[in-house]
Amino acid sequence: MTEFSFLGNDPAIPLTTGVVRLAPAQDLWSTVRNKPVKLRMETSGLGSEPPMTIHQMFLATVQKYGDYPALRGKKDGTWVTLTYKEYYQHARAAAKSFLKLGLERFHGVGILGFNSPEWFIADVGCILAGGLATGIYTTNSPEACQYVADNCEANVLVVENNKQLIKILQVVRDQLPHLKAIVQYKGELEQTLPNVYTWAEFMKLGEGVPDAELDALIDSQKANECCTLIYTSGTTGNPKGVMLSHDNITWTATAAGLMTSLKMSEEEIVSYLPLSHVAAQVQDMWICMRFAAITNFAEPDALKGSLANTLREVRPTSFLGVPRVWEKMQEAMKSVGAKSSVMKKKIADWAKGIGLQASYNAMNGDSSVPWGFTLANALVFKNVRKALGLDRCRACYTGAAPITKDTLEYFMSLYITIFELYGMSESTGPHAISWAEGYRIMSCGKVLTGCKTKLDKPDTDGNGEICFWGRNVFMGYLNMPDKTEEALDAEGWLHSGDLGKHDEDDFLYITGRIKELIITAGGENIPPVPTEDALKEEVSIISNAMLVGDKKKFLSMLLTLKCNIDDNGDPTDELTPLVVEFCRQHGVIASKVSEIINKKEPAIYKVIQEGIDRVNAKATSNAQRVQKWTILPQDFSISGGELGPTMKLKRPVVSKMYQEDINKFYGE
Repeated sequence: MTEFSFLGNDPAIPLTTGVVRLAPAQDLWSTVRNKPVKLRMETSGLGSEPPMTIHQMFLATVQKYGDYPALRGKKDGTWVTLTYKEYYQHARAAAKSFLKLGLERFHGVGILGFNSPEWFIADVGCILAGGLATGIYTTNSPEACQYVADNCEANVLVVENNKQLIKILQVVRDQLPHLKAIVQYKGELEQTLPNVYTWAEFMKLGEGVPDAELDALIDSQKANECCTLIYTSGTTGNPKGVMLSHDNITWTATAAGLMTSLKMSEEEIVSYLPLSHVAAQVQDMWICMRFAAITNFAEPDALKGSLANTLREVRPTSFLGVPRVWEKMQEAMKSVGAKSSVMKKKIADWAKGIGLQASYNAMNGDSSVPWGFTLANALVFKNVRKALGLDRCRACYTGAAPITKDTLEYFMSLYITIFELYGMSESTGPHAISWAEGYRIMSCGKVLTGCKTKLDKPDTDGNGEICFWGRNVFMGYLNMPDKTEEALDAEGWLHSGDLGKHDEDDFLYITGRIKELIITAGGENIPPVPTEDALKEEVSIISNAMLVGDKKKFLSMLLTLKCNIDDNGDPTDELTPLVVEFCRQHGVIASKVSEIINKKEPAIYKVIQEGIDRVNAKATSNAQRVQKWTILPQDFSISGGELGPTMKLKRPVVSKMYQEDINKFYGE
């Protein structure tokens, strides 16, 4: 056994992971499931750390922290805990059962369901058994599930419940030739079907498989081989299967944890974002496994409202929220604030002024706090953190979509800093990280230790395409050599498709997305996000804004109003209490979106036009001014198709859905 240590604080050292296992490889990329890649090893520093497989990383944690809690989920209202030893034993049992069901080397196991211990056990079990762990979004249609399952040649599909099972049964016959079995991990089966198992039945299936058989398979795994597929929630065309190697995952989990000063067995998080997305998977599964952290599973209706209760119960030490989650928290707090007494409002406003100043001081490396900070902290900040369940939280993160300055400053005013992360599925999640020791508002931080960033073809302002290099860069897209060649250049740099620039301190700022640029009829390139965000800051009742005008003579905007969400997470016609109150202040009695649109409510339309005028006044050229706009009858949602699984705007989908409205702007 060889022993090597990681940089950073004890007890993150030493990790005994055994011998380095690499398969011979000539190329930095691969699009074939069983073809290994050459790793982007550095000669010194974190980039030179010996590679390890998932099993080596898991076993190292189990050997030292076996009796520590690993996974916690609720069963009939009470928390049930699995220790690292139990988690490992369950993963091995699942691996044996997959082998018994006929899982072939480098074939997929598709997992379709909400975050739970079974999700993790199926994923890790699949990897130990030599398969490719493949998350499938619960929001996928039966056809989209069929595409992913067929593309990864899944031998087994693991589904959460009857709802997801029905989806799969619609496409099983004839359309999934590689599929041998289906496992349902929650509840009893509603009907007995051949080759469909409950979780309990599945876990027993492999009891007769000898340990030696599984161990031989585990020992044959190499760190530079594929073990996981992340399907991009592509806004256009079919999703691409991002091939991640053992080293992609184990190295990135280590690097991200060390850069943010994680300590072994001291971290605790809440898992609620979709695990088929790279951000949640890397944080909830892999960083937690590497640093012996506790993963607590939220309830399936987390994003419909129960997340707040789970956060208060668990009190995590770090929390990752996509921008829409932070925006919803902001709206909820503003709504509570609006009902407060005049005195409470005055105290809150006074404290927020102090909080914002203190947060900016900390960001700029100034440890002094404004006068009155101690009182503001005692009266307001501590109580807010406690009410949010963030009183133990050392780091709050955001990523996966752009966040507005308004939301960041709102939380800064409550002395809560949200650190922005940046990366993509193709970089195993993070490539740039903000953390307590290094952050700037609206920047997504500095490059992950051991990686490199290059700006390709920069313009006069220093904006270029952001390109990545490091051991976090993916292997390739499964069975898609052409798409892989578009993403990875001849030297092996990953081209992100994002535009960005660095400041003098090497902080990275995202300035737009190449594919999203609107090119007007006059040939001017306009990134849409800054204009959209500026309007949302000017007019607080706007929920979503989308700029249009590609190849047109002027810009226009599609707008939605903030409305209540029903139990299924779908937008309703009812305006939120804050919007109702806003209307009342402007002399309008309205409780529905449709009432405002049908009456073209003059006072509200005037407020929006004035907001647009203020945004236009700051535009750098005539071409960047918004000339026409309309309010859409319904807000955007995941179920409606306008938003992706992490609530990122799907522009091509929205353009298609509202083509008639767009045509009206231009008299077409």
